[in-house]
Amino acid sequence: MTTSASPTAPTPASTASRKLWPVIAAVLLVAVLGWFGYRAIAPANAAPPATFTLLSGEKVSTADLKGKVYLVNFWATSCVTCVKEMPDMVRTYDKFKGKGLEFVAVAMSYDPPMYVMNYAQTRKLPFKVAMDSDGAAAKAFGEVQLTPTTFVIDKDGRILKRYVGEPEWDALHKLLDGALAKAA
Repeated sequence: MTTSASPTAPTPASTASRKLWPVIAAVLLVAVLGWFGYRAIAPANAAPPATFTLLSGEKVSTADLKGKVYLVNFWATSCVTCVKEMPDMVRTYDKFKGKGLEFVAVAMSYDPPMYVMNYAQTRKLPFKVAMDSDGAAAKAFGEVQLTPTTFVIDKDGRILKRYVGEPEWDALHKLLDGALAKAA
């Protein structure tokens, strides 16, 4: 007569794995709760600290713009969509500047400064135009690489919306109306 282990008898490996799974589940639970807990106490979508160097040489930072509703538009003269949307950006700025809208058009680090200067002058861009020579502003705003990328930021310094590509203009205008009404 041969003796064999009962099929339901625990093996050392199965006992260890049964003891280990609650530990793994607890670690995962703590990690998930930690993430959501962090998100709950971290400023929701806060605009990052960044400084923009305008074509004039003047510097403007996100701290300087706090208390205002503003757009930060990352663009390039070599970007077809950026060039296409720029007249609409000008119209948007013209429509809302009287209500307090600020606007910074940030040319990407790879854009030649002479091209940016020429474009801004020949198109008579009415808002602040900056060069992101070292890429620090694009990095601060989440490693922006695709252009155009536009951020709508409220008076409390919170990012309300990030557009990658050309915005839907009516939705953007509605968002700006609401943000500027709250800022007043």
